[in-house]
Amino acid sequence: MAIKNHKLKTLEGLPVGLDDFRGRALLIVNVASQCGLTPQYAGLQKLFETYSDRGFSVLGFPCNQFAGQEPGTAEEIQTFCETQFGVTFPIFEKIDVNGENRHPLFAELTAEPDIEGYTGDVRWNFEKWLIARDGEIAARFSPVVVPEDPALAEAIEKELAKAEVTA
Repeated sequence: MAIKNHKLKTLEGLPVGLDDFRGRALLIVNVASQCGLTPQYAGLQKLFETYSDRGFSVLGFPCNQFAGQEPGTAEEIQTFCETQFGVTFPIFEKIDVNGENRHPLFAELTAEPDIEGYTGDVRWNFEKWLIARDGEIAARFSPVVVPEDPALAEAIEKELAKAEVTA
């Protein structure tokens, strides 16, 4: 199954399919509001602003499985993201990324090795997956890889350039 065939709900409870993002490169990130890595929201928003006009989106997936660092309601998460970091990229409903109730999207994502060869469970908040426009997983990045990391920007640029060449 292509990554973009998964069905989800926004924080507002509206159904959306990842196929709605067809033709766009995506950075899928599990996020949390009370984590030491939470300031990455600012960098993720900057990536979204920098590349969105070239066919790129950041998609945030709140998860409370890591030390209870995302306890808020959908409304609280939305308000926090908007007021603290000016987030305008899509944030989806809170889901499980590991374990028995893991969302099928993350079951598929966690099978992909990161740049260091790690596969398996999500390690912590702010783990990232770059999805090519065709729905294939292009890269996986550990939670400590910040949005400003040159390796992440290079991977995004590479995916966007592929599509520009074929357009």
